[in-house]
Amino acid sequence: MFQKKLIVIIGASLLVLFGCSSNDGLLESPHRDTEFLIGTVINLSIYDEDKEYVLDLAMELIDELEHMMSEEIDTSEVSEINRQAGVEPVQVSDHLYELIKASLVYGDDSDGGFDITIGPLTDLWRIGHDDARVPDQEEIDQVLPLIDHEKVEINDQDQSVYVVDEGMQLDLGAIAKGYITDEVNQLFEQEGVTTAILDLGGNIYVRGTRPSGDNWTVGIQNPFLARGELVGRIEATNQSVVTSGIYERYIEEGGQQYHHLLDPDTGYPFDNEIAGVTIISDYSTDGDALSTVVFAKGLEEGKAFIESMDDAEAIFVTRDREILLTTGLTETFELTNEAFELISQ
Repeated sequence: MFQKKLIVIIGASLLVLFGCSSNDGLLESPHRDTEFLIGTVINLSIYDEDKEYVLDLAMELIDELEHMMSEEIDTSEVSEINRQAGVEPVQVSDHLYELIKASLVYGDDSDGGFDITIGPLTDLWRIGHDDARVPDQEEIDQVLPLIDHEKVEINDQDQSVYVVDEGMQLDLGAIAKGYITDEVNQLFEQEGVTTAILDLGGNIYVRGTRPSGDNWTVGIQNPFLARGELVGRIEATNQSVVTSGIYERYIEEGGQQYHHLLDPDTGYPFDNEIAGVTIISDYSTDGDALSTVVFAKGLEEGKAFIESMDDAEAIFVTRDREILLTTGLTETFELTNEAFELISQ
């Protein structure tokens, strides 16, 4: 049988499907849906021939979760928590409580480098919005005292969240896409979807294997160029692949670029050797959070932190165009871009 080569560009990664004969009940050309939700382009592909209806369920779920978790939607639960900062606790849904609870753990693990109370700072910079700007130092100094994840109190008994100080704001942008990706993947599981690609603005989850039975091949984004430009690739199945980079979203002023990954300690973008990091994990929530955690820790400590985990691997791309891998990827990562050097450690 003639073997077609299909290249599908999705989000921050490029998925190369060498695709072919399909298993019973699976399609060579999947059911697809694309919508703009949670501030990004959502691409969902399902290869199970009788599961097209699940696409609609998934988009409805994404929309529901966005209206629960976005601080930019006035009627969201997060917005209500922010309004009640310094006033009283707010009872929240199971989804939001679970996400905030996990976020606070990552805040502890990163020594505050990952902090969901960063809202006042991101609201100053507005990177990714039309009104993005570089704030004055005085403005930054005013909001830094409002960033402290240890001042978020949660109560398991009544499932409430209380932000202690007036003026504090939750911003779940560094983890919400990952959580929503996992929730969509759980929906697929419940509906019997065996083979699918989830792309929520670059948060990729590959479910099952290709219709041929082979693993998916996922391209790793070049952090210096537009989406779809690669440094290498890996094979994956039933895994999340999340990439963050300094050129993903940024503003430029006075000849200097300021990326969107902000340091809660300084009020400015993280400034270290890392240009981009890709986290491979079982859950996209972890991948989302860990990509920020390692930026906060820097290259050496970030790599050591991932090495200490049993269920995550990472690909680091430095500003000097060197690539470093955690141990579990040394035999599986393939370098495809000669402009980069793979460093053995």
